[in-house]
Amino acid sequence: MTTPDYLAVNRPMWDERVPIHVSSDFYDLAGFRAGKLALREFELAEVGEVTGRGLVHLQCHFGLDTLSWARLGATVTGLDFSGKAVEAAREVAGQAGIQARFVAADVYDAVTALGETYDIVYTGLGALCWLPDIDRWAEIVATLLRQGGFLYLAEFHPFTDTLDYADGRTVTYDYFAEGPQIDEDSEGSYADPQAHVEHTRSIQFAHGLGEVVTALINAGLRIEFLHEHDHTLWPRFQVLERDGIAYRYPEGSPRVPLMYSLRAGKP
Repeated sequence: MTTPDYLAVNRPMWDERVPIHVSSDFYDLAGFRAGKLALREFELAEVGEVTGRGLVHLQCHFGLDTLSWARLGATVTGLDFSGKAVEAAREVAGQAGIQARFVAADVYDAVTALGETYDIVYTGLGALCWLPDIDRWAEIVATLLRQGGFLYLAEFHPFTDTLDYADGRTVTYDYFAEGPQIDEDSEGSYADPQAHVEHTRSIQFAHGLGEVVTALINAGLRIEFLHEHDHTLWPRFQVLERDGIAYRYPEGSPRVPLMYSLRAGKP
């Protein structure tokens, strides 16, 4: 499958979902406009102080995480391949009175499209599955980083992709699946399952934890930590129970990692 194939399928899907997500309770844009941060507590603790630092958010969607880092003092740039998402991000920034730069480009074109380097490269949840080549992504990240800077990645744990939706415990799918994986959603979006959509087809790619870590090391970055988390942000499996904004396995039952986060520095 060539690069234009997956982009031609995925971009219309994401373009269509931008207005659905902007108006959804899931993203709580009203709360953000009122001053709420879109970031998770563990991200704030693991990234640390960002005041005065240059930060780029790759695959930023419509920018709530990006703009949250700006609220905390970073000088931010967001990049996304969806022009509709970038338009929405600029609109939200203007409404919130937050200074930010947003660029519409594919992540593999980021070095040329952005034309600068950063102290922090941030990539948020649900991003890596849309990229066919994780080694090339790691090289892009390393090139965007200034000396002494770091990548911070928070992602859904790839092991969860193997588990059955009903019980969240039975291994049903292949962890080591290779190549493009075509998905057909009958309706809606994770942010609004009832929304009517025309573009239901998407193409995704599986990247195991070892593959991601090795790609970053090969790109010249040093892994500072790798943390696995026992909660997620949506009801991925029917068995999960809501705990505030998080979803967890029932109290007392065996747990598996549902998300992970890592920080990798450029020496």
